[in-house]
Amino acid sequence: MQHISKIKEIVESSFPTLVEWREHLHANPELSFKEEETSAFVASKLEAMGIPFEKGVAGTGIVALIKGRNPEKQCLALRADLDALPIVEENDVPYKSKIEGVMHACGHDVHTTCLLGAAKVIQHLKEEFEGTVKLIFQPGEEVLPGGASLMIKEGVLENPKVDKIAALHVFPSMNVGKIGFRPGQYMAACDELYIEVKGKGGHAALPSEYNNPIMIIAELLPKLEAYVESLSHGTSPYIFAIGKLQADGATNVIPQSAFAQGTLRTMDEAWRQQIHDKMMLFTSDFLASKNAQGELRIAKGYPSLLNNELFTKQSMLSAKDYLGAENVEEMDIRMTAEDFSFYSQITPACFFRLGIRNEDLGITYGVHHPKFDIDQNALKVGAGVMAQIAISALD
Repeated sequence: MQHISKIKEIVESSFPTLVEWREHLHANPELSFKEEETSAFVASKLEAMGIPFEKGVAGTGIVALIKGRNPEKQCLALRADLDALPIVEENDVPYKSKIEGVMHACGHDVHTTCLLGAAKVIQHLKEEFEGTVKLIFQPGEEVLPGGASLMIKEGVLENPKVDKIAALHVFPSMNVGKIGFRPGQYMAACDELYIEVKGKGGHAALPSEYNNPIMIIAELLPKLEAYVESLSHGTSPYIFAIGKLQADGATNVIPQSAFAQGTLRTMDEAWRQQIHDKMMLFTSDFLASKNAQGELRIAKGYPSLLNNELFTKQSMLSAKDYLGAENVEEMDIRMTAEDFSFYSQITPACFFRLGIRNEDLGITYGVHHPKFDIDQNALKVGAGVMAQIAISALD
């Protein structure tokens, strides 16, 4: 408990620097696995703090170590993601994106700043805990296969072995000053669906001479949705959704092919494995019945995110000590997905939410929106809570 006042003092005095860092990152976004300048920026700040690090992990990732007393005793990791999204920013702010068509619309600039802020605190207070804090600055959260999976393959959870891992994510529905946790299963597994239907093209006025793939795919999609529903047995939440349809015909031209793309979100990993083969077989049988060809291809994405019950409850208590119980909320299950889930499948994990909303300032837009922004006071909360969780867990 004695370290809380020290954390708050360091965070408060560092606030102008945190704002400067976040605004620089926001103005200079980079797409997934192309975060060269972002990585160099992080490396420069770690070097200035005297924190040893390794660059080039999974491409543009960085791993740093802060060793406390008895550093071999245990290791806790803190993770932030680096990448931005292909979105044209519509905010009129001094730190608006300078890169046309690229924007930090999911808050990864915030995550990176909070982790750098936490690193500054932890480095200053490294005599306050036993063990090692591993800082993971990860590329490519937004696209498959996910930078987390690649960093794990390159040994980020080893040398030293990570005993626990935590991360935060902005939450536009929550007011600034608050944070949220959910022990146990929290977020969905997500898979990408790609459907191709090959019919026979021709002149629209001669129906006996074509097999319209548009009509076939239009019939397939609701039947496939109903089939998935029949397999669910109502035991676990899921989402089957189609977000794109494409067919390059015309008013009097029937195309050769039609395409659809969508997502499958599931919370039950065993059911997820079973349903893939069944969906593909259903699709192939349906197409055969229509004298058409094609396939359903499923790109397996991130697994379900599991927050370790004990570690997450301990982190909630630490956060309450730091912020006050009235500012720590319990979250509902979400059908969104995050590649932090790869870490959570291997080691005890805690993924929590950072409130950024301020209606008085007009900061109300959700992630992936061209007007997404934050109340920058959230930087103090995020950096402070990350440091608090780490030091408390290693105390």
